[in-house]
Amino acid sequence: MLSRVAENLYWMTRYMERAEDTARLINAVTLMTLDMPGGASFGWEPLVRIAGLDQLFFEHYPEADETAVMRFLIQDERNPSSIMTCITQARENTRTFREVLPWESWEWVNELYLYAKRELSGELDRSRRYEVLQAIIRHRQGIVGLLSGTMSRDAAFQFLRIGRNIERADMTSRILDISHAVILPADTPVGEQYGDLLWMNILKALSAYQMYRRHIGVHAKSAQVIDFLLKDALFPRTVLHCLTEIEEVLKVLPRSMPVLDTVRATRAMLGTADGAVLAKAGLHELIDRIQIGLDSINAALRERYFRLPDIRSPSFESAES
Repeated sequence: MLSRVAENLYWMTRYMERAEDTARLINAVTLMTLDMPGGASFGWEPLVRIAGLDQLFFEHYPEADETAVMRFLIQDERNPSSIMTCITQARENTRTFREVLPWESWEWVNELYLYAKRELSGELDRSRRYEVLQAIIRHRQGIVGLLSGTMSRDAAFQFLRIGRNIERADMTSRILDISHAVILPADTPVGEQYGDLLWMNILKALSAYQMYRRHIGVHAKSAQVIDFLLKDALFPRTVLHCLTEIEEVLKVLPRSMPVLDTVRATRAMLGTADGAVLAKAGLHELIDRIQIGLDSINAALRERYFRLPDIRSPSFESAES
């Protein structure tokens, strides 16, 4: 497989996963704000920081209120990670390499693009926004099912898996970090009750609530939710599961050892993570380290598979030295 094909497949599925998970991030916030008790507030500026886009945001917007942040994350094509931009980029990558993918995939991705272009063109109130983003999530889930059900498990499919799981691990960690943007009334029963509701909404944003109830318990307590979303080996949206998937893919790809080492180093961060400790302090810092590790995996993939090798002659290297 040509390196440019592998890279475009990798980024196609990253863009699609980013669009879906940004929609999940926003819907998690929407649920929290609708359920927020008196005396609690949500800081919209931390949301663009959680997304890693605060510097770019303030280049275009003077104030981080709800309207500006939602426009920036959903519709603003100056933002390379907005939902509309990600869907547009995924569509372009799918169009360019249609011969590698099932023929229906272009039609389904194009349908998603046309839906997003139509429904995201105007202002969205909270209720309408939630409905449209849920529909985008469902469209994206259909595309995942199509690719999983109709592609040979060759190198093309493996690069799709890597891209999806890197992006998913990153966005799961960011959705976990939402808890830092909510300011609850201190030392009150209302604050404690809402704390459980906040973590339940985080689980719902990742479609993880039912599996959490089955395997962990009925009550969404902070420590248990953190442990589940970081370290559960069976649920497909946890950080550990995503890193394990990447490692399994790399084992069947050639020349993967440098990338494998980076994946294993990132996964090792989860080994000592303790939800009870992180619920009190240190969660944000651990998430920062995980995201740095994921960036390192991306860089290792680019160096190993997506960049042309250095073909300078020995004589040229000698002259330089």
